[in-house]
Amino acid sequence: MLQAKSTLSRLVEAIEQGEEREIIIARNGVPAARLVPMDHSSPEKRIGIAKGEFEVPDDIDAHNAEVAKLFLQGDEA
Repeated sequence: MLQAKSTLSRLVEAIEQGEEREIIIARNGVPAARLVPMDHSSPEKRIGIAKGEFEVPDDIDAHNAEVAKLFLQGDEA
């Protein structure tokens, strides 16, 4: 663990450069963590993360014109 702390930037660089596929970090000889490369080919998708958590009212767009007018009034001042 101490060695990993003191050389973390080099360990991360080895992963980034593809020199290592994974690095196991141990505490007192017992594996505790694994350092692996991030998969950048498929970005994390967060669309729909709140699905089912709330209901969208049918009149959600009812005040769009009023809100737009408030924003535009700020430009006229």
